[in-house]
Amino acid sequence: MPRYDFAGRVSVVTGGASGIGAAIAERLRADGATVVVWDLPQAVRDLPPALACAVDVTDRASLAAATQATLARHGRMDHLVHSAGYAGPTVPLDDYDPAEWQRIVDVNLVGSFNVCRAVVPAMRRADAGRIVAIASLAGKEGTPNATAYSAAKAGVIALVKALGKELAATGVRVNAIAPAAVRTALLAQMAPAHVQTMVDKSPMGRLGEPQEVAELAAWLCSDACSFSTGAVFDLSGGRATY
Repeated sequence: MPRYDFAGRVSVVTGGASGIGAAIAERLRADGATVVVWDLPQAVRDLPPALACAVDVTDRASLAAATQATLARHGRMDHLVHSAGYAGPTVPLDDYDPAEWQRIVDVNLVGSFNVCRAVVPAMRRADAGRIVAIASLAGKEGTPNATAYSAAKAGVIALVKALGKELAATGVRVNAIAPAAVRTALLAQMAPAHVQTMVDKSPMGRLGEPQEVAELAAWLCSDACSFSTGAVFDLSGGRATY
């Protein structure tokens, strides 16, 4: 596997206590980064206080406090990998509880705006940084019985494209990863038949692994990623068609 020199770099990973976020945090640490996990209070309670902040991505005040604390402790934020998300139930659109629909959009789409809004000013001042958002192939294709999640992740993709253009003349690069189904606890929120349908659509006939997402995220955080911004990188085992 390739290795990058992240010594002296500070990486913020939202949702970094579990799943894809934890795999990305581990990968960045392996290359020397100081990783600060931003996650829900119960998820970070056993982590060192200097390397974790309790946040709810739907709560802008908690994100502002986490940004301030991270900068006060470490002096910089070089990478933001936004992995926090919520899939919600898999049901037909007309069976959705409107409150649940709103929660899915708030966590995935509005949360992405909130996190970027908190972090981008520090990266602008430094004229350097990497933002990597974990989107989803659902946001490109639309997944039946996951309309809220599909719509929210489509919004994340559009947000990344727009923000990448906004910051293109700076040293900040903004990109997204659009995985197909990845083997994490998030799949437990979905009906088994729904998960099997996603596997069946894969030309490779399998789920992705969190470490495979982490490898792509590491490159997107590196200085080697210099001419890609506002881009969406598929990670789908051959399933993506555009």
